[in-house]
Amino acid sequence: MKSVLTKFLLLLLSLFTISGCSSQASGANGKPKKIILDYAHYSPTSLILKEKGFAEDIFQKEGIEVEFVLSQGSNKALEFLNSKSVDFGSSAGAAALLAKAKGSPIQTVYIYSKPEWTALVSKDSSISSVEDLKGKKVAATLGTDPYIFLLRSLEENGLSAKDVEIINLQHGDGAAALLSGEVDAWAGLDPHMARVEKEAGANLFFRNPDFNTYGTLNVRTEFAEKYPEYVTKVIEAYEKARQWAIAHPDETAEILAKEAQIDLEVAKIQIKRNDFSEAKPGEKQIAAITAAGDVLKNEGLVEGNADIEKIVKDLINPSYFK
Repeated sequence: MKSVLTKFLLLLLSLFTISGCSSQASGANGKPKKIILDYAHYSPTSLILKEKGFAEDIFQKEGIEVEFVLSQGSNKALEFLNSKSVDFGSSAGAAALLAKAKGSPIQTVYIYSKPEWTALVSKDSSISSVEDLKGKKVAATLGTDPYIFLLRSLEENGLSAKDVEIINLQHGDGAAALLSGEVDAWAGLDPHMARVEKEAGANLFFRNPDFNTYGTLNVRTEFAEKYPEYVTKVIEAYEKARQWAIAHPDETAEILAKEAQIDLEVAKIQIKRNDFSEAKPGEKQIAAITAAGDVLKNEGLVEGNADIEKIVKDLINPSYFK
């Protein structure tokens, strides 16, 4: 009797375990039960997607729930992807490369914009060139495009990260530290950068749009391999948002202003710095991200024997773009 009861309990336990795993992984017919997308103030396309319900229009008729999670920076988006908190995360291309080089199982499947979203910013008139940063405190968010922009700017001007004191602060905190005088300069990010430029008279003393790597949408490789059809459907939703942004720049600025809780004129500055004309990842993105990767390697942030070209090739995957 005891043996029979034990076997019965073990059978129940195994059935419960199988049922629990499958229900978490998939809905009916191999569909995901839920798709989790991030949204970010540095990605106007994602804000339109969230505001207009384009993803819900596509997925809810299939019985798939859509959830949005706020990313405060590329580093946070990539952390969310690593922890499986999101299925798709928005980041700068160079930040995605850095994560990929450290083993993050992600693929870049879409370009949500080509932004000039970062520059080096000062409030003190004594800092007007990159050379003036030697020995100074510079705020930057590690692992993000502004941080990589700072490294590239230093290298181009004969300096390195060792010549400055980099203070690791999230983007909004970096802006606040600049205004309060806690740091001498800041590797900025819109919309915070546009706000301090307009409202506090901060100076964008070094700009180079070509050092800004593209805005990339990244998917967890596990999700992509399991649900390739739904990666394409997410891209379809993003395409609706991108085309809407092109057709409605003023309304796009209004959505950004509302979501980021910033002045409309500040939002308009950020939108003007975004080019929404390209969406399919390809050779241009590969070249830009590879150049950033070489700087990361020189600074010791990527292992010296790492094959940057191969890592970028493994990262960029345009095959889901129909």
